[in-house]
Amino acid sequence: MLSEIKTIALVGGGVIGSGWAARALAYGLDVVAWDPGPGAEQNMRERIASAWPALERAGLAEGASLERFRMVDTVEECVANADLIQESAPENLQLKIDLHARISAAARPDVIIGSSTSGLLPTDFYRDAVNPERCLVVHPFNPVYLLPLVELVGGEKTSAATLEKARCIFSELGMRALHVRHEVPGFIADRLQESMWREALHMINDGVATPAEIDDAVRYGCGLRWAFMGSFMTFSLAGGKSGMRHFMQQFGPALKLPWTYLEAPELSETLLDRVVSGAEEQLAGRDIAALERYRDDCLQSIQDTIAAVKARHGIED
Repeated sequence: MLSEIKTIALVGGGVIGSGWAARALAYGLDVVAWDPGPGAEQNMRERIASAWPALERAGLAEGASLERFRMVDTVEECVANADLIQESAPENLQLKIDLHARISAAARPDVIIGSSTSGLLPTDFYRDAVNPERCLVVHPFNPVYLLPLVELVGGEKTSAATLEKARCIFSELGMRALHVRHEVPGFIADRLQESMWREALHMINDGVATPAEIDDAVRYGCGLRWAFMGSFMTFSLAGGKSGMRHFMQQFGPALKLPWTYLEAPELSETLLDRVVSGAEEQLAGRDIAALERYRDDCLQSIQDTIAAVKARHGIED
C-alpha cells in the first residue's frame, strides 16, 4: 500500500504535524504542509531537524531527505495532489468541520483523509465532508516520528475498506495500527492515560506525593513492565502458574476498596501551583530541546532493546 503513496499532505504544523512530517520524510515520502500560524514554516523545519538524528539512528528509508519538505499558502494547494492527507489542527470541533469540508472538496475523491484528533469523534467533524467514507481518525502519540502506536477510528460513514487500507499504510510506515471498534471520546490509550493523570492530580492535591515522586513510581516500577508487556500480561504473570484467574481471585476484591477517586479534583489555584512548581523543580532549568533529544534517545534505545530480546526468544507480536 505504501508504494501507492508518494506525497502526504499535512494540514496543521504544530508538534504533531511536525512529527508526522518527520516520520513521512524518513520513509522517503514528499511532504507538503499548510499552517496559517505566524512562523509556521520555520517552526516546522526546526522541529523536523531536531527529530532527524533519532530517525537517522533508527534507519532512514531509501530516498529519505529533509529536502522533500515544502510549505504552501492554502489548504487547497496543500491537498490537491496528495496521495494521503493528515490533519493535525487544534481540538476545535467547528474548526475541524470547516477544514474537512475544504480539504475533502479539494482532494482527489479516493484519497484517505485522517485526523490527529485526541478525542473529537469523526462522525461529528466529517459531517460536511465530500466522500466521507474515506475519512477517519488517525490518532498518533508524541513524538509521532518515534512512537509506533496509531489509533484508527471510523465514523458512521467510514468504509471498512478505508479502515483496512489505512491499517496497511500506517503499518508500512512503521506504526502499530490499532482499530478502535467504537466511537468513544478519548479512544483507548488516552482514556487510560487520563485515568492515571486524574489519580496523580488527586495525590498532589492531597499532599500524598509530588510530580517527581509520581513520575518515579511509574518509571522505576510499572512503567518498566508496561514498556514491553502491558497491564494484562503483567497481571497474568502475577497470578503465577494459574495466570489471570488466580490473579483476579486474589486481587479482584481490592477493586471494591476506595483506592481511586476516578473523577478529577477541582483544578484550584493551589493545585495548579503545586503541579506547576513540581514540574519546574523536575526540569531544574534544563533546556526543553535537550530533554526532547534525551527522550528520543531513550525511546529508541528501549524499542531497539525490546526488539533484540524478542528476536532472541522468538516472540512475535
